Amino acid sequence: MKKIKWLFVSLFSATLTFAQGQKVDAVKFFVEEGMIEMTLTTDIPQMQKEKGEDMFQAATVKLRFPDSTVIEEPITVAPRGHFRREYCNIPPIMVDFKNPTSPLLSPLGKLKLVIGCGTNGNDEQLLLKEYLIYKIYNLLEDKSFRVRLVKLNYSDTRGRVKNFSQFAFLIEDDKDMAVRNNCIKKVKAQYLTESTDRALMTKVAVFEYMISNGDWSVPANHNIRLIYDKFNDAALPYAVPYDFDHSGFVNAGYAVPNELLGTETVKERAYRGFPRTMDELQATFEIFKSKRDAINSLINNFVPLQARNKKELVSYLDEFYKTINDKRQVQSIFIDNARTK
Repeated sequence: MKKIKWLFVSLFSATLTFAQGQKVDAVKFFVEEGMIEMTLTTDIPQMQKEKGEDMFQAATVKLRFPDSTVIEEPITVAPRGHFRREYCNIPPIMVDFKNPTSPLLSPLGKLKLVIGCGTNGNDEQLLLKEYLIYKIYNLLEDKSFRVRLVKLNYSDTRGRVKNFSQFAFLIEDDKDMAVRNNCIKKVKAQYLTESTDRALMTKVAVFEYMISNGDWSVPANHNIRLIYDKFNDAALPYAVPYDFDHSGFVNAGYAVPNELLGTETVKERAYRGFPRTMDELQATFEIFKSKRDAINSLINNFVPLQARNKKELVSYLDEFYKTINDKRQVQSIFIDNARTK
């Protein structure tokens, strides 16, 4: 009996060791739902004061997966973004897993790590709302960025910042997102909004209206990534939205409305898309209507989000659904008063 027990333990240990020695699958990483515990060790004050673009510094990351697999490897990190870099306690982070020192994590490439602007509970709740936006759009469209929730532990290499933890999330690499959709990404190229795939652009514009986000632009390559059909050079590029922290859905204290919209708060919706026919709009609205129950379920079953925030978000989306079910409002908002340039 003891021999059998020893053999079982040995086989289990060998299996675990084998699993921990495997490279991470970048696709499965963003398909699996379980939360990852992530410890990031680096010079935090250095990252806080760094102002240059792509100024990477040494770091170590330790990932504990839901099945208890642990991978710990040296990587590099850099501050990213503009507004939040100046405004927030710790800037948003670009994590570069693709290093000779991180063979198991290298398939993940460079990932954006979205973190709280501050360290209190409200900052966490705002971040969780933005995470939900990505998950909602995943329900509506495959050409979208997948995300993975993490519990992030910060550790300063020089001991000048006290260790602390908060929720954060990683965003799928844009190249991986493109490949997953039989597309390719290219170096930033300028396109007019109406020079992208029309049906998808309609969905993107309606989605941005739904969450009340005016902080995006196709021509300016702002919070929109374009990907291109790898099998059809003549096809128009597809628009993929990201970065939603200035939306009314999140309603962050630092978010202000786009001056061009003429709104007083970020929660006041304004349509930034171009006119569409009623038939085009109704076809797009049907996609949103078909996912309404799934979206509400996603919000209500998201354990880390506070109950009052769940209620507010569902109510906020109810207003959107009320609008798209009213043909007079649809005519006024999405056709008569849509942008023309």
